[in-house]
Amino acid sequence: MAETCSPALVLTQAPPSRGLSLRANFAWTFAGNIVYSGCQWGGLVVLAKLGSPELVGQYSLGLAIAMPVIMFSCLQLRPVIASDVREEYQFGDYLGFRIVTTLVASVIILAIPMVLRSGPLLTLLILLVGLSQAVEVISDVYYARLQFIHRMDRIAKSQILRGPLSLLAMGLVVYLTGQVVWGVAALALVRMLVLFGYDLRSQTQSSQPLSADDESGHSDLARLKEILRPRWDLKKMGKILWLSFPLGLVALLLNLNTNIPRYFIQWSLGARELGIFAAIAFLMSAGNLLVSALAQAVFVRFARSYADGNRSDFVAVLLKLLGVGTVLGAGGMLVAWVAGPEVLRILYRPEYASHSRLLVWFMLVAWISYLSQFLGTAITAARIFVHQIPLNAAAALAIAAGSYWLVPRMGLTGGVLAILAGVSVQLLGSIGLLLYGLKTHRACPPADALVEVS
Repeated sequence: MAETCSPALVLTQAPPSRGLSLRANFAWTFAGNIVYSGCQWGGLVVLAKLGSPELVGQYSLGLAIAMPVIMFSCLQLRPVIASDVREEYQFGDYLGFRIVTTLVASVIILAIPMVLRSGPLLTLLILLVGLSQAVEVISDVYYARLQFIHRMDRIAKSQILRGPLSLLAMGLVVYLTGQVVWGVAALALVRMLVLFGYDLRSQTQSSQPLSADDESGHSDLARLKEILRPRWDLKKMGKILWLSFPLGLVALLLNLNTNIPRYFIQWSLGARELGIFAAIAFLMSAGNLLVSALAQAVFVRFARSYADGNRSDFVAVLLKLLGVGTVLGAGGMLVAWVAGPEVLRILYRPEYASHSRLLVWFMLVAWISYLSQFLGTAITAARIFVHQIPLNAAAALAIAAGSYWLVPRMGLTGGVLAILAGVSVQLLGSIGLLLYGLKTHRACPPADALVEVS
């Protein structure tokens, strides 16, 4: 059920600065996503060009094992922070909570290869993938604060800095060593440098220019540093866990929806086929650059419109986003149908081009996924958290059943058809869930109408 408001809720903190406009935030977000996601895909291309499909398969398997743990530990804290328009918790509460959950996730990732009795090389790869992703999720909580104060430009600058440096480091190390594990180690190192060198800086996180030349500037700087300091209030951590736990399960299920077919492909067909499947699947992210940029740019507007009961604005923005998703999805399918083999041959190697039909299926999956992502953004902005669990569980169950039945019989095509079944379930369920939320929602009063209750 959608969250209701409490008459005793009081805004005790000053509202954030206005920040950039929606148009500017979208432009920066789109640019940052293009560079960063493009560099992530470039890393996969480097592995495909310099190595074999088996090398790509090893990297994909490491991600498939470590990522579900990391995604669950995130508990989707970023949208929770960005949609906290009444500022129920301080940023330090969220930061301390994220640090604790990341440490717990790291311990679990360390235990997984021991339980699976993986070889030393795969064990090291899983651990390094987990480390690189752990650094990412710490940066992500700082991104959430920047999103809340409408400074998507600084998120984009971090991505633009991190992406090319990561690609350069990973590509150079893989070229010199021929081992993906050392490339991932270089990737983790670069991410740590950007985290400590840019994301954590006070100048990056400030909502207005800071100056230490006078007493006022020094006071502003000290106050900001206090805001950015992690807090270790166990009672508040428990409340944040209770609030965000449903989204953690949703994130876990969404990640499993991507990775479940990969487990069956590795088990039934081997690392080479997994590498081909993962490389072609990654092309779905091309359209996802625009989808993610739009979703992130409008998220706070969605949250405020829903909280204030401005249903017309909420629905109007959502319909525009769904139109964009339809154009992107249809365009991707057309390109895949007309020029699929040439695209795969140019981007990867000739052995990938023989699977061009797979690309067409993946573009259909992408089309449905774009629509589902926009709907999911609206649902999360409305703080409808718990009801997303059964929806995504149903999608994961459909993918697992499809993978179990289809992959051994149809190979890689069976894997993508299993994903198609899951995203179709998710799309239909998201429509129903959003309609339910809009029907049952009771608007909170605007922030300036709230009065302090003793």
